[in-house]
Amino acid sequence: CRCCAEGRRHGSILYSILRSQEQRAVPAAGPAPRGCPCGSRRRVALRSPQVACKAASAVLVKTLRFVQNVPCFQELPLEEQLLLVRSCWAPLLLLGLAQERVHLETVESAEPSMLQRILTARQHGERPPAPAPAPAAGRPHHGPHLPSAGEIQAIKGFLAKCWSLDISTKEYAYLKGTVLFNPDLPGLQCTQYIEGLQREAQQALNEHIRLIHRGDEARFAKLNVVLSLLRSINANVVAELFFRPIIGAVNMDDMLLEMLCAKL
Repeated sequence: CRCCAEGRRHGSILYSILRSQEQRAVPAAGPAPRGCPCGSRRRVALRSPQVACKAASAVLVKTLRFVQNVPCFQELPLEEQLLLVRSCWAPLLLLGLAQERVHLETVESAEPSMLQRILTARQHGERPPAPAPAPAAGRPHHGPHLPSAGEIQAIKGFLAKCWSLDISTKEYAYLKGTVLFNPDLPGLQCTQYIEGLQREAQQALNEHIRLIHRGDEARFAKLNVVLSLLRSINANVVAELFFRPIIGAVNMDDMLLEMLCAKL
């Protein structure tokens, strides 16, 4: 493909990512307390959905602008760009929320639990409802779906981990590069090129840590733990939490295509 044939005319990803730096994240308090596991399936909603969704939308726009300003990303065909962005928009958004220090305030939903619905059905002599199957990873929810307390806690735990590490602007940029350039996606044509970009992002992160955090030999591993936490968060949960309360049922593929092709 063209990206493989032309090579990296704009230099390494170290140069590319640093061209589009965002504002430094503000240090925050330590990790959030762990909740009771027995209530992890309770449904919760944002306390102020308009405020949180507006903040998330602004971060998404800023994140896609960051991606568009990476010359190595621009070298890829549009189909490859869309495939990468569709697969990683949620972790990139969460990294942006952490960098912008966006806090999530949630409240327990009035939606009845499965136990409450069973007891209510028995009182009225009805057949207890069958539990709805969980949606497969990467597939959209059908109908309204409120994230569970456990799903929200995973997001809050990720944010708290980022804030406890006081991740710098450059470190966020390298982490975003690692997430963005994922060579393991099915359907990619420029696999070797993308794999090289991801490797450069990790190397640049490691070199930066050795230069700035010489006394913290474990920091590189700690930052990669942040990436592992991202993998446990379902993109559907992120879409339901931040976008459904304002714009209703949302097709993220369509929205990302429109945003990616626009001049943000």
